[in-house]
Amino acid sequence: MLAAAFTADGLLDLLGAPAYAALARAETVPALRATRGDAALDTLVRLFLLQRAVPVERAKAALPLAVCLADGWVREEDGEVRATVDVRPYGGPEGQDWFIVSDLGCAVGGAGGIGSHEEGVVLGVGGASTTLAGITVRTPVASALDLGTGSGIQALHAAQHATRVTATDLNPRALDFTRLTLALSGAAPADLREGSLFEPVADETYDLIVSNPPFVISPGARLTYRDGGMGGDDLCRTLVQQSGERLNDGGYAQFLANWQHVEGEEWQDRLRSWVPEGCDAWIVQREVQDVTQYAELWLRDSGDHRADPAEYTARYEAWLDEFEARGTTAVGFGWITVRKSAAAAAGNPSVVVEEWPHTIEQPLGPAVLAHFARQDYLRAQDDASLLAGHFVLAEEVVQEQVGLPGAEDPEHVVLRQHRGMRRATKVDSVGAGFAGVCDGSLPAGRILDAIAQLMGEDPVLLRDRTPQAIRLLVEEGFLEPVEPGAGGAGRTA
Repeated sequence: MLAAAFTADGLLDLLGAPAYAALARAETVPALRATRGDAALDTLVRLFLLQRAVPVERAKAALPLAVCLADGWVREEDGEVRATVDVRPYGGPEGQDWFIVSDLGCAVGGAGGIGSHEEGVVLGVGGASTTLAGITVRTPVASALDLGTGSGIQALHAAQHATRVTATDLNPRALDFTRLTLALSGAAPADLREGSLFEPVADETYDLIVSNPPFVISPGARLTYRDGGMGGDDLCRTLVQQSGERLNDGGYAQFLANWQHVEGEEWQDRLRSWVPEGCDAWIVQREVQDVTQYAELWLRDSGDHRADPAEYTARYEAWLDEFEARGTTAVGFGWITVRKSAAAAAGNPSVVVEEWPHTIEQPLGPAVLAHFARQDYLRAQDDASLLAGHFVLAEEVVQEQVGLPGAEDPEHVVLRQHRGMRRATKVDSVGAGFAGVCDGSLPAGRILDAIAQLMGEDPVLLRDRTPQAIRLLVEEGFLEPVEPGAGGAGRTA
């Protein structure tokens, strides 16, 4: 396959950008037009990505056909060869040429959804799986667990920085696909185990746990590959709550999840209750859909919108009945990161729950590490320590002045990040002046004294009211603590 340039870059070169983008939307017509040649790459694209039959002679020229037939990747019928699996080139984070194996037509991401009612379906690469891969912490670890591995994309990423990878799934076919994904991509084999949730790894602990579980909240849980088999958001809650017992000290568990917004309950409080004892957490809600939008999304995904109108109506009603019975008004989607820490075990956990529907910059793994490092720093600082601390303005932060054209002074000042979470925060003139001169050379208190003198303010009052603003700027990543006099080279968080 590599010899034929059956890679992410090879596909882009063959198809061109418009057809390549259309293929990611599950639109195949442009790619069919671009693969009318007889080259091996044309054959492989038609066979494995477009699910088209190719003549036996063309298949022999592009593949070790006898081996592929024996292993069940393809089948021969009436002088033609058809693929039985989807083999999709996938570019690794350092330019690796990887392959993800899944069921035909299940690469995820098309506007029409999967359209399958098969219980044993194994999905391929989609937006959710690449999102999880991007937010996952990638420090070297001894052990990693991919819970609900599916086609094996998370196990493949973990194999690059974990000495030992364990991958589990309730569906035995998924374990077979994961084995193929790892082998084709040249990764070390994983320890593959069949079973539900944490059952296959009872009494074992890990440095990293990742899971893109079947988080869809649905009535009846008809489809194993996407519906959790538990009521409401219980599957996601159970995974998060039980993860603390499976983590080594300092270990991370990272999940994608859906959660209910329940009438009379703050969704933030609901998620805080999921965080296991002895753990810190960072929970980010990326999107919220009302119950009708949510039901329609997943009815389309399974192809129910193409069913008999009466059957579609009955299934739609079942979703709404389920939500009404649970008092669910909307469903949130986002990320949950849990970290086992000594501070949390001592009764001082850091649990941040926020809504951030704005654009971010992937990969976000380094930003996740930085978030928890900042929480560690802030927990150890009282106001006096903050004022004695030295800070620098984080890289890629710019200042914007907002006001009417021609006005002598801006109405307000905004600090904006151009990396990671890409946050923006409004600051007053003191905050803007403070951030602008933070280069690590002076302690925060000395800077505030100078600002007080320039603005004619009482320095004692300014010192009293400013630590909370400094704390917020550090927590959100606009300011970074450094060793005295070190500037940007001596960051401590």
